[in-house]
Amino acid sequence: MLTAKESSAAKISEPGMTLRVYNTLTKTKEPFEPVTPGQVGMYLCGPTVYKPSHIGHMVGPVIFDAVKRYLVYSGFKVTFVVNITDVDDKLIKESTARKMTMAALAEEMTGDYQRNLEAMGIDTIDHFPRATQCMGDIVGFIELLITKGFAYASEGDVYFDVARDREYGKLSNRDVASMQGEGGDMAERKRSPADFALWKSAKPGEPSWDSPWGKGRPGWHIECSAMSHKILGETFDIHGGGLDLVFPHHENEIAQSECAHGKPQAKYWMHNGLMQASNEVGKVGGRNTRETEAGDQQAQEAGKMGKSKGASAFSELLQRHAPETIRFFLLSTHYRRPIDFSEARIEEVNTGLEQFYRFFKRYERITGESFYSLPQISKRAEGEFDAGSNPTLAQVALHRQHYLEQMDDDFNTGGAVADLFELVRTMNKFADDEKLEANKPSAEQLATLKQGAKTLRELGGTLGLFRKPVEKPSADGGGNSELADKLMGLIIELRASARSKKDFATADRIREVLTSLNITLEDRPGGTEWTVK
Repeated sequence: MLTAKESSAAKISEPGMTLRVYNTLTKTKEPFEPVTPGQVGMYLCGPTVYKPSHIGHMVGPVIFDAVKRYLVYSGFKVTFVVNITDVDDKLIKESTARKMTMAALAEEMTGDYQRNLEAMGIDTIDHFPRATQCMGDIVGFIELLITKGFAYASEGDVYFDVARDREYGKLSNRDVASMQGEGGDMAERKRSPADFALWKSAKPGEPSWDSPWGKGRPGWHIECSAMSHKILGETFDIHGGGLDLVFPHHENEIAQSECAHGKPQAKYWMHNGLMQASNEVGKVGGRNTRETEAGDQQAQEAGKMGKSKGASAFSELLQRHAPETIRFFLLSTHYRRPIDFSEARIEEVNTGLEQFYRFFKRYERITGESFYSLPQISKRAEGEFDAGSNPTLAQVALHRQHYLEQMDDDFNTGGAVADLFELVRTMNKFADDEKLEANKPSAEQLATLKQGAKTLRELGGTLGLFRKPVEKPSADGGGNSELADKLMGLIIELRASARSKKDFATADRIREVLTSLNITLEDRPGGTEWTVK
């Protein structure tokens, strides 16, 4: 018999909770109401492409890729923009050191970044504007700020006059009097130390563009204001980025954009926690989704991983771990919390993922169909089903409902991942209790198993997970997974042959050696499966 709670959840409907988003600007969770009903414009600050990407560069794209997927799943039409900063002091310095042009370096590193995005399954980005391709828009934006009295030219440079913006500092809650801008020669040309550069006059040998103030190049902050405005308009819905960008970058973006247009630049400012080398947060698959350090910019920046702290190239990490493992790792924490990085932590996540992969194999053994052949449900309403009096499907309904409530509550992917674990445990218990691998399942049993698997694929897909079979990197990084499968198949066959001949000493020896290599064998009615711990 179903409990009253289970009966009420048997027919799944849209969660009663309104989608809420934590807004860094207001420091509160707010109902999500787009500027234009049904449409969402989302801008994420991308990388400065002067060196190969590291794992920190993947945090924002993975998180906001999941945000877009969930918004689309919830019925919104989303335009997702990630910019490329391809002109900057760091680019100039690195290109000089490598004796190549800044443009050639930027092209090389942009290619590296986009290949890594592709490997991670991040395919929802609609626009990749580059600063050097938007120079006319940037110059026009600066001219507008000068015309409105918010900026001034000084000896070939142009600066934003912070004193003219009465709301300056509202995002970071910083006192203007305590702020310091660029030092050196620039300090002598500014009205106030807090004023920041919109345009920098060219130095000999540096890349430059024509402007009304002479040859030069844009400041970092004005690039994003101009690019977001060009594609998404004067006010758009979500502006995302790492917590380290709150000040000065996003604070300055707000000042430029809102002074130029007289209206908010973005309705919701979303900031993800930073990648840092630290101790483990908690067990993957549990409900430990604490937000204790969420929003603590100073503490997170102190431990932030980056090139200066030895973060290795992301391509090297992909040689050791499957992209889906890394994606799962990044989404297993609430996006506003810091992400504690270690190889041990990723291995722990991989162990958790194996629960899903084992279920996928089990599903195929029972049904004769691949889990990945199940339809990928793309809209919320399409995933609704009537559980009737089926207690297992009632549990599936509850897991789905709780998952959606977690995602509706500020895109809590950490809590949502915990619900995926609960769902797969429910389906494994059903298969165990009904002995589906030992006996031929009935039509009703198959229908129950398929509905549970279909829901798992639906919910995983909203996070960009379980979209296709995973090809795991080999131990030597050489992509020899197919060879490993064939060798393990031979070993399993030899062990089975030894057992059939009652040569248990040989069979046990094979298992012992494999265990010493962290390879686990699982004997099931449909055959023996192997996994690497």
